[in-house]
Parts: sequence; structure tokens; C-alpha cells
Amino acid sequence: MLYKGILNPALLELLARIRHTNTLVIADRGFPYWPQIQTVDLSLVDDVPTVLQVLDAIRGNFKIGRVFAADEFKKNNDVARLHALTSRLDGAPLVFEPHVEFKKRVPSAIGLIRTGDTVQYANLIIESA
Repeated sequence: MLYKGILNPALLELLARIRHTNTLVIADRGFPYWPQIQTVDLSLVDDVPTVLQVLDAIRGNFKIGRVFAADEFKKNNDVARLHALTSRLDGAPLVFEPHVEFKKRVPSAIGLIRTGDTVQYANLIIESA
């Protein structure tokens, strides 16, 4: 029996399929459903879990190459929230792009993790190194 680390079997299965340069979406509670990619829904209630909590949980066993986020994140959130994100990336580049362009990357992802996050534009696309 697993007793530490990620315990959710669907999430473990999804993470095990990600290879070099594949991408994974970690999304907030309002992110659209994408029927063509596997979705693991971890949302419970508002802000449980958050995108950053999920990022914290996976990064111990996930080598991050690049991270993509929407330009709108910077416009709708303060510097402290941006720092909370960048401090978790272990030096991986954070690429901002318009939300419309960000969403064009989603269908090529291996999967999507839906959270309960209520932070505007908190969605991330993580590329494996």
C-alpha cells in the first residue's frame, strides 16, 4: 500500500505516461473540459487543492522543462502570487502567452489535472524535461 507521496491512482497513472517533452495541464476549477485528453479531477471545494499544491505534489518526481501560463495571470494577480509560482519552478523557464494561444496547446497534452483553484488564470502547462 502507498503511504506517502501521491496516493491518487488515476493521477499516478497519468504521470507515469508522461515522457520527455510531453506536456501536462494543471488547471483551475473553471477550465474547460477537453474530451480528447485524459482528465483527473481532484477538485473538492473552492481552493482545495490549488494549482500550486498540485505542482508541489508532482514536482518531487517530475523534471520540469518549461512552464506555460497566460499573460492574463500577471494582469489579474499580484507580484506575491507570481513569486509563489516562480519559486516552485526550480529555475525552469516560465513562458507567458495570451490565454487564447495557451489554450491551443492543451489538446496536445498527455492529460489535464483539474483543481479547485479560484485564482484567475492559474492554469499551467508543464513540459517535461
